[in-house]
Amino acid sequence: MSAPTAPTGSAADPGRPPAADRPVIAAPRPPLWPRIRTYLGALFILVWGLAPFYWMVVTAFRDNVHTFSQNPLPSHLTLDNFKQALDTSGGNDFLAAIGNSVLISLVTTAAAIVFGVFAAYALARVEFRGKFIVTGVILAASMFPGVALVTPLFQLFTDIGWIGTYQAMIVPNISFALPLTIYTLTSFFNDLPWELEEAARVDGATRGQAFLRIILPLAAPALFTTAILAFIMTWNEFMLSSQLSNQSTEPVTVAIARFSGTDPFTQPYAAIMAAGALVTVPLVIMVLIFQRRIVSGLTAGGLKS
Repeated sequence: MSAPTAPTGSAADPGRPPAADRPVIAAPRPPLWPRIRTYLGALFILVWGLAPFYWMVVTAFRDNVHTFSQNPLPSHLTLDNFKQALDTSGGNDFLAAIGNSVLISLVTTAAAIVFGVFAAYALARVEFRGKFIVTGVILAASMFPGVALVTPLFQLFTDIGWIGTYQAMIVPNISFALPLTIYTLTSFFNDLPWELEEAARVDGATRGQAFLRIILPLAAPALFTTAILAFIMTWNEFMLSSQLSNQSTEPVTVAIARFSGTDPFTQPYAAIMAAGALVTVPLVIMVLIFQRRIVSGLTAGGLKS
């Protein structure tokens, strides 16, 4: 008795060949134009954002005689513009201005983080009467135009003798950086699972202990990102700096605006570009070094499992 032969087709379709004998059909390739459009958009944004910075650096290293040259490539390279930017013989101490900006930005960022983290935790985790009113006030403060505060702040600080002092720069900048800090951290705290805090409180921890030992370490990426954003915002502030500071406390942005060259009829554009490069390059390097932390902080809490 002979063994039964295997069927050549499937049970559903006896005439269909086995899977091993079927021809492999390649998946259709996605259209090329959407990918080209994506790369073109990214290239446009990259050029739009970096072209002014590139031109500033090129002009900073270019000889003063060729400041207005339209050559897009670096040419006539020199370091005289940086020497002029750092020269103190004209009464403009640029390095001292950088130190003042660092001090004001660090103190402002630290104060905004300390106050903002507790306010954000209360708005995200604690139920109290008037919670939405407080949120609305913070939102209104963040939308209030800063130019409207110049005159009253100048009058107030003149009356109390604060013009030209560090607190005249730090206090207003804290009020500007605090809404950003609160809203960034509130969104992050809202997305943290409640079970983590509840488990800690079941184990005997108080709300404060749970916040310091559980919630705060998890919020490190958001805290780091918020600190970077607040530091950059304070570093770039110009309007209040030009009105509330003097030669001894002026931030670097005001110092750049007060540059004066040897010729009273011309502006030292190349030296100003060199000073701008000295100010901007450290920020760019800092963002590139900590870009992973910044991205993780901005996207933390954006997805829920």
